[in-house]
Amino acid sequence: MKPAIRRIAIDALIAIVVAAVVAVAIRVADEPGARPPDARAYAIGAVIGLLLVFRRRWPLLVLVGSVTALMIYYALEYPGIPPALPLAAALFSVAAAGRFTWALVVAGFFVVLELIMRYTLLGEGFFPALSATLEEGSLLAAVVLLAETIRTRRVRLAEAQQRLAVMRQERQHEVAQERLRIAREVHDVLGHTIAAISVQASLADDIFDSKPAEARAALRSIRGAARDAMHEVRSAIGMLRDAGEVPDLARVFAVAEQAGVKVRSGIAGTPRPIPPEVALSVYRIVQESITNTVKHAEASTVDVTIAYAGDAVTVEIVDDGVGSGASQRGHGVAGMRERATAAGGSLEAGPRPQGGGFRVAARLPVEVEETA
Repeated sequence: MKPAIRRIAIDALIAIVVAAVVAVAIRVADEPGARPPDARAYAIGAVIGLLLVFRRRWPLLVLVGSVTALMIYYALEYPGIPPALPLAAALFSVAAAGRFTWALVVAGFFVVLELIMRYTLLGEGFFPALSATLEEGSLLAAVVLLAETIRTRRVRLAEAQQRLAVMRQERQHEVAQERLRIAREVHDVLGHTIAAISVQASLADDIFDSKPAEARAALRSIRGAARDAMHEVRSAIGMLRDAGEVPDLARVFAVAEQAGVKVRSGIAGTPRPIPPEVALSVYRIVQESITNTVKHAEASTVDVTIAYAGDAVTVEIVDDGVGSGASQRGHGVAGMRERATAAGGSLEAGPRPQGGGFRVAARLPVEVEETA
């Protein structure tokens, strides 16, 4: 059965039950001097039950209609019936719909009205009337509080489900970001390896006949570069998680040296463990910059400086290249800038205004641990 049809069936059943209970209450009611119940009295009870069919869609209107019908019943001087019987379901619906104050006010009104009627019209003593009224009021209060409790639990459940959905979306975003980071690592590793293989293959081709021994060494370097690339791909995720020093750049420098580009490296400040994403960003920026220098810059030297400041690590790569290499570095520079931005830093890159060559400078922030 579909949920909508099931709800309609439940409401119809509640309406029938309430109408039957009110009819029985009218039948057994006994009040001296009251008008005997007739068809109109039972019709009023049926109306009170029938209104409950619409309790989910218009709960407040259903309560108003039920109260009006009950007050008409009392005004026609039929035998008194406890208000909890005709009003409990309507009060429950109003409170469950979030109109707790309305339900409480209506319940309180009928409690006070019953106390007045018992004490003045029926001639009961104050304390007996109060005792009977409190019993009736306790039932109405229990109905209203039960509805409010169920509504609150539903709200909390909805909020929990919403938080769970947000957490799931955040997790999916984290997974997507992790995949993007891994893809970037694989791209950088393969790009550097292909550049190294290209340099060594060109060298081997140029000297194959004149210097076979050096050519064979170049071919061995190609094989080593391919092996190292596989190792770097496997360890890329581990490098993302392991905090420590900037990964060893010796192999990156060696490729440049073999291509005829002299590398001069230096460290400023005191090296210290830094967040893994920052260390890896430094490594990849230096690697990409040197790869671009070897491929495009026609440079003879490149200076690499890594500086440890109080709240940041800076890296600067400067070559003395000439020619049109600067215009061919666009994609590499964009990738380095994205990497620096992802680490919360910034990157500048472009031809040097004086002395020629190309300069890449990145600043990557690191958190400073406070000492007690």
